[in-house]
Amino acid sequence: MTHPFFSLHTHGFIRAAVACPRVRVADPVFNVARMIEMAREADAKGASLVLFPELGISAYAIDDLLQQEALLAAVDGALGELVEASRALHPILVAGAPLRHRGRLYNCAVAILRGRVLAVTPKIYLPNYREFYEKRHFASGASVAGEEIQVAEQFAPFGSDVLLEASDFPGLAIHTEICEDVWVPIPPSSRAALAGATLLLNLSASNAIVGKSDYRQTLCAAHSARCLAAYLYSAAGQGESTTDLAWDGEAMIYEKGDLLAKAPRFSDEPQLVLADVDIGRLVAERARQVTFGDCADVEAGAVQYRRVEFELNARRDVDIGLMREVPRFPFVPNDEARLVELCFEAFNIQAHGLEQRLRASGMEKVVIGVSGGLDSTQALLVAVTAMDALGLPRANVLAYTLPAFATTDRTRSNAWALMRALDVSAKEIDVSAACKQMLEDIGHPAARGEAVYDVTYENVQAGARTSLLFRLANLHNGIVIGTGDLSELALGWCTYGVGDQMSHYNVNASVPKTLIQHLIRWCARDARFGSRTVSVLKDILATEISPELVPGDTAQRTEAFVGPYALQDFNLFYTTRYGFAPAKVAFLAWHAWRDAQAGVWPSVIAANDRGAYDLAEIKHWLAVFARRFFATSQFKRSALPNGPKVSSGGSLSPRGDWRAPSDSSAEVWLKALDDIP
Repeated sequence: MTHPFFSLHTHGFIRAAVACPRVRVADPVFNVARMIEMAREADAKGASLVLFPELGISAYAIDDLLQQEALLAAVDGALGELVEASRALHPILVAGAPLRHRGRLYNCAVAILRGRVLAVTPKIYLPNYREFYEKRHFASGASVAGEEIQVAEQFAPFGSDVLLEASDFPGLAIHTEICEDVWVPIPPSSRAALAGATLLLNLSASNAIVGKSDYRQTLCAAHSARCLAAYLYSAAGQGESTTDLAWDGEAMIYEKGDLLAKAPRFSDEPQLVLADVDIGRLVAERARQVTFGDCADVEAGAVQYRRVEFELNARRDVDIGLMREVPRFPFVPNDEARLVELCFEAFNIQAHGLEQRLRASGMEKVVIGVSGGLDSTQALLVAVTAMDALGLPRANVLAYTLPAFATTDRTRSNAWALMRALDVSAKEIDVSAACKQMLEDIGHPAARGEAVYDVTYENVQAGARTSLLFRLANLHNGIVIGTGDLSELALGWCTYGVGDQMSHYNVNASVPKTLIQHLIRWCARDARFGSRTVSVLKDILATEISPELVPGDTAQRTEAFVGPYALQDFNLFYTTRYGFAPAKVAFLAWHAWRDAQAGVWPSVIAANDRGAYDLAEIKHWLAVFARRFFATSQFKRSALPNGPKVSSGGSLSPRGDWRAPSDSSAEVWLKALDDIP
């Protein structure tokens, strides 16, 4: 037995499997034997549900053999074998079979759990066009509701009105439809999702023709996204009759538009794909997207669903791993092409936001402090782009480097090199004297030469810089561009009322640190801002993140105080985007970060990131995040200036994604850390 923390079931995941077994035309005994083999394999791999293709017990392409008494009797007998075999298996098995009921034949999905036939669902939409003529054999299940059917010597609920609900797994509700049902304008699963179904199953026998696979994938992805659900799809494959058609055995698992698993098509071997579906994520998304509930209200009463309860008996004392990719950098796609596209979009959102602010305000100049660090570099690049787009000279970007007590030669020289390379108006104002005067005025020990480098000492420097920038904006009739990023705002790593928290307009406010690094890399790529910028941008990226406020031989390391930005951006995303509990955030982080080699994509790892964290470190920095985010930093976010939302991961603007009281307690989240071993 293991600690419940390490079980995926504890955190709302269910392992689902989609199987494409070898079939033999019109041979139910053979076909069920293959299903049992694959069900046992899925069970051994920890699956809680196994989906098989349409009419998999008889095979799909058997035409008028469907009207043969001997075959239909053999199907029922084989179903009995499958039910009996299921007694020794954990997962729900969903198999396709032709079944008779009240003198009619139906194309059915049969859900079986440990010796019990949970329900039987008939296909509603029967294709009768081009190569299909299902109405020749089957009756539609559209009007079948509230009935029972006898199958495998049991009576089970029968109809298109059935939802299977787990009594011991919150949020897990299953709906089944068959092939063509999802190709129509309003699939039955749409209404089932609105009624609460989170796991949508499709038993299919979609034949293979050129280009059809792309359409299937688009259909399943879009449908799962619209329904805020997981969609499992199993298409007939190897062994189906090729008299007039061919089959590719396409098996897929989608969750809210994301592909979790997919089998290779046209395989010579039976295919079993597994993935862990996040039921908790789906439930959270539905609660957050209130229009989903509005649509459910509109459709209320369209179908009166029968809710058939079952016990999943998902073990929470066993670690079976996690069959699901957990991106280390949720704000950054782990794909070069998508990353380039995201950088293009994000950068242009920032630049267009600033362009509109300048148009609306009638201002033609911007004032910006340039430190030689990541954030001010990105803001300066955006400002230059906005000026170019507005047809204004780059000299209208009034850039100032403002060295003080701990400014290093490296960052100062990088600031100057970048300002010159971009042809902006560049000046330097050393704020050391102003800071010393203020320290003396308030009687701070540092003014007497004592090495007291406290928060007052640090904030005097930040305040002096900000005061200068705002007065310069007054002098030159411009606006101050903010540089603070989303990660700093989340952690409160910004001084109230100064440039990383306050400005006239902040282009970086909803851009996390892990993304800013890639935006700068994107700008350096292909010398986007001229060849002179490339080397300086690369050196800025290679510079360790530091506030440079305390003098000494050892430079301040921001991440030593607030934690690695890679981890804290991860915590921020899952805490604000989905509202996950700390234990689930830690569980995901542990799977993403525990192995230095697992899923590593070198180009998305920061220069100063070592690539792996153990659970103790994850828990420690999550506690730092919870305390800073929920207890100490909201008052800074409540006073944020305007700035454009950039990422679907959200923003922390009090007018946008995140509205919260400034005086709340973090105790609930800190106490929840006890669930992490």
